[in-house]
Amino acid sequence: MTDELLMGPIDYLIVEWPPGSPLTGEAFPHLVDLVDRGLIRILDLSFVIKGEDGTVTEVDIADFDGDGIPDLAVFEGVHSDLIGDEEYAEAGDALAPGAAGAIIIYENAWAAPFATALRRNGAQLIAAGRIPADAILATLDALDAAED
Repeated sequence: MTDELLMGPIDYLIVEWPPGSPLTGEAFPHLVDLVDRGLIRILDLSFVIKGEDGTVTEVDIADFDGDGIPDLAVFEGVHSDLIGDEEYAEAGDALAPGAAGAIIIYENAWAAPFATALRRNGAQLIAAGRIPADAILATLDALDAAED
């Protein structure tokens, strides 16, 4: 089998820290844990800042908060060149002026054996989607309120 056959689905995220939001790094140990447990594989990771004029500039991830202490050295050099002009433009469209953001492209490694078995048998992914957690929570709250 080739490496392509052993890959799980690939997803991306653009995460925004609005202007003035503290960049604490609290979420990054969780991202490292997902990688360490083999659930995901980071293919590309880029931190950006959107200027007031709309330009998107990549930021060195080793010292994301600018305090001189390497925050994310574990992700330094994680670049597959999958993030290009189109992805930076998409991030620029999504981010508010003055916001910081992260663009993450990752493989769902946990799904690789399942996806490989499907491909081996000729199956093709014809639709995919994601339901935001807030939408599910709102629906559950509405169902609970209707039961009362």
